[in-house]
Amino acid sequence: MAVHVIDEANRCLNCKKPLCRQGCPIQTAIPQMIQAFKEGDLNRAGEMVFENNPMSLVCSLVCNHEKQCEGHCILGKKGQPVHISSIENYISDTVFDKLKIECMPKNGKKVAVIGAGPAGITIAILLTKKGYSVTIFDARDKVGGVLQYGIPEFRLPKSILERYKKKLLEIGVKIRPNTAIGTALEIKDLIRDGYQSIFIGTGVWRPKTLGVKGESLGNVHYAIDYLANPDAYNLGDTVAIIGMGNSAMDVARTAIRHGARKVTLYARGTVSNASEHETAYAKLDGADFQFGKQIVEITDDGPVFVSVIHDETGKAIGQGEEREQYYADSTIISVSQGPKSKLVNTTEGLKASQNGLLMTDDNGQTTIPGIFASGDVVLGARTVVEAVAYSKTVAEAMDEYMKSKEE
Repeated sequence: MAVHVIDEANRCLNCKKPLCRQGCPIQTAIPQMIQAFKEGDLNRAGEMVFENNPMSLVCSLVCNHEKQCEGHCILGKKGQPVHISSIENYISDTVFDKLKIECMPKNGKKVAVIGAGPAGITIAILLTKKGYSVTIFDARDKVGGVLQYGIPEFRLPKSILERYKKKLLEIGVKIRPNTAIGTALEIKDLIRDGYQSIFIGTGVWRPKTLGVKGESLGNVHYAIDYLANPDAYNLGDTVAIIGMGNSAMDVARTAIRHGARKVTLYARGTVSNASEHETAYAKLDGADFQFGKQIVEITDDGPVFVSVIHDETGKAIGQGEEREQYYADSTIISVSQGPKSKLVNTTEGLKASQNGLLMTDDNGQTTIPGIFASGDVVLGARTVVEAVAYSKTVAEAMDEYMKSKEE
């Protein structure tokens, strides 16, 4: 391990007002976790972290720690913050497989979870603990959602998701893979079959398009599709990536690992939209960056841009007229994604906003009583920890809803 977690734990000041916890979207009890670790009680530390965040093993690897816990650490003001993510990962990884998740006796009520991403896994664990019989339906063959099909192996080993699947099965969750609700089975079928409440956590799998000429050419692909199975693509030696967010960095680093010799990312703005670490690693792996480029067309030879003119604050104030052809064997579009519309189209009364995101109240209840949602299908493409934090609120609301039906 590159970071010696014992040394890092010993650097923790155990602040009375822990800014690290304030910076964590799910309010992980970081000082208490580190104290238990220092006392040699890994099991207590692991149970504490899992109780607060069932996806802690994943979050310790993929969270934007520089903006969250570590970015708020007081030691980072004048030096290096405590490497909290490494401590959390060591604890979670060591304890996860032997964790005994205590579940209440079965209460005879069934819950359907549509989508096996971080939100769906969180809901399944929390409601199973409360005594509900949970079935997860997922359109793909493996659990994890965006964790499985949108984050590369070098950032999140897929063996972790298999461990989550094993844990779900261990506590009695049933999993139906390759079952997209809104096709052969619809939500009305779930209601017919006695599910007292339904959770939707289907994520955002429809790529946002550029709307430019050439987007349907054979050498053009979308980031979310490419990351799902890079081995299916023959990108060639030179790859152009439109966009500069975290997914674009994942695409660049994956393409380089699959043999691309020259990978360039293009953005309209003057800075990368990805985290500092992801940007730095993409550069380290060999990716190039081009700023101030507005895509206007894609040809068989690659993307065509015009230059964007920015003022001294970085605000776009115009663009040039001259078109520039940049040569690339393949062009990958990475400008975010939105939800698919199968569920809305097949479920009367289920409403979505103009951009396709499901409409919910503050507790995650959709426009149909008893049907709840959270994660990216509600919030848009956000972080794993935000999906988990919101799902904790939704799980409580689902429990309250089902209990209210007993009266």
